[in-house]
Amino acid sequence: MIRILTDSAADLTPEELKRYQITAVPLSIQFGEQTYRDGVTLDKDKFYDLLQNSGTFPQTSQPTPCDFEGFFEEAKAAGDEVVAVLLSSILSGTYQGARIARDMVDYDGIHLLDSMSATVGERLLLLQAVSLRDQGCGAQEILAALEALKKRICIWASLDTLEYLRRGGRLSAAAAGVGTLANMKPIITVTEGSVCVVKKCIGQKRSMEQIAHLMENRPPDPAYPIFGLYTHERANCTALTAYLSKSGFTIPEDAYLNIGPSIGCHVGPGAYGVAYIAAEG
Repeated sequence: MIRILTDSAADLTPEELKRYQITAVPLSIQFGEQTYRDGVTLDKDKFYDLLQNSGTFPQTSQPTPCDFEGFFEEAKAAGDEVVAVLLSSILSGTYQGARIARDMVDYDGIHLLDSMSATVGERLLLLQAVSLRDQGCGAQEILAALEALKKRICIWASLDTLEYLRRGGRLSAAAAGVGTLANMKPIITVTEGSVCVVKKCIGQKRSMEQIAHLMENRPPDPAYPIFGLYTHERANCTALTAYLSKSGFTIPEDAYLNIGPSIGCHVGPGAYGVAYIAAEG
């Protein structure tokens, strides 16, 4: 049997984890002196409430090797193989922790994938892993398919506010102030495992135009789903979806996904965007 593992940064709900038979190892989120386990003692609504109202910027911590070790030991004892799809090693030490745990367990049936992505990027890979597992593919075959697919993940998202980049130390107070006055809505992506700004747009309309343009330049593969992204508030995602429909990109409302703490703490509420697998070529 093949067991599929991920981390809570993939933002799958408990219902989805059960439906797809995936296990998620939680990251830790700390607000001041209080530490929470993402998806266990901290849901998304509570996270965004704390983010906006606690007066404290959160710190995220990766799982320890011991958090992975028990799962790996169980798989080894049962003779099962593991395919683990994990948060970008550039963004977190989660992947490294899993590697240490694999070495501790000393079992060749553990296969680790550095997604070089986050949140919905991980989800897209996990959905493919589940599909291949259910088709009877072996662990090595699944891993090879995911390694190829991860290079085609596209995430385009616009920020509604620069405040959380400033609070996280990723933008100076002066730059954030100028950007806010100019109504700047930067578009970010995850590329080569890192979060970076691809466009700096003035106003929401221009931001949506640029996301549509980016999608036209690198169109989605119709064999895979397109997801709409939002942080806490759906209104901007709904507006983007309506705008993208004019360019022929359809995103059903049940494909809107609320992004959790791993990325949400850096972008804040009101962010919106899309994630998909790009067509080959």
